[in-house]
Amino acid sequence: MSEEMSVIEAFIFDVDGVLVDSPHERAWGDTLRDLMFNEWSELIEVTGYSPEKYTSEVYQSIVAGRPRTEGAAALLAYFRIPDPDQKRAKLLCERKQDMIVRLIDEGAFRAYDDAIRLLLRAKSAGASLAAASSSKNANKLMTKVDLSAYSNFVSPGTTLLDVFDVNVCGREFQHGKPHPEIFLTAAKTLHVPPERCVVVEDAPSGVQAAKAGGMKCIGIARVNDEELLSSAGADWVVTSLDRITPLSDFFRISSRGS
Repeated sequence: MSEEMSVIEAFIFDVDGVLVDSPHERAWGDTLRDLMFNEWSELIEVTGYSPEKYTSEVYQSIVAGRPRTEGAAALLAYFRIPDPDQKRAKLLCERKQDMIVRLIDEGAFRAYDDAIRLLLRAKSAGASLAAASSSKNANKLMTKVDLSAYSNFVSPGTTLLDVFDVNVCGREFQHGKPHPEIFLTAAKTLHVPPERCVVVEDAPSGVQAAKAGGMKCIGIARVNDEELLSSAGADWVVTSLDRITPLSDFFRISSRGS
């Protein structure tokens, strides 16, 4: 085993785009399109907006990982949609939230099998687990994922939310990603030093937050965004979390306090 191999006590998982293929990207895009072709139709000619310009790359680089209000403001700014009093950003947030709740209730999402396998391997190896997402919908999503379908060692009815030792999803933080506050809070609550944590992220802002907090970071590139994640500073960039196996090839797992 390499002497330079990182000693890890905890894995901190983002949720949207990492553990769950959530409908957030769709909800943001559909909501913005509906507003631009209805209430805000008079603005189309003076903005840079058209539906086809809202891409996965735009979502990943501008919206993903950020608190809802920051994501809305960033999206409006990207498409040069004027919002001098922030009322349009507020309306975009409200309409998007209505849509995401409806989509979640309709079951318009799925868990990522590779992420669930990594999470269960980490737990089996003795690592502590934390969920850390800016999304206020993350908990609702995780309660709808039944982990017993993935392992015979998981009790029937155990949800994805149940498996975490710490959950800081949806909390109000003073700073959003790329500030490390959310990840540092997760590490502090776990009683694990930041340098012994590895964050699993799919968004550049999340990778930047992990590295700013002094943590290792796995970037999962699900939308051909390897370069974005690598440029953000991810220690490993993979297109499937099954590549992070066996764990002993990447980390020396240490139970807390050992």
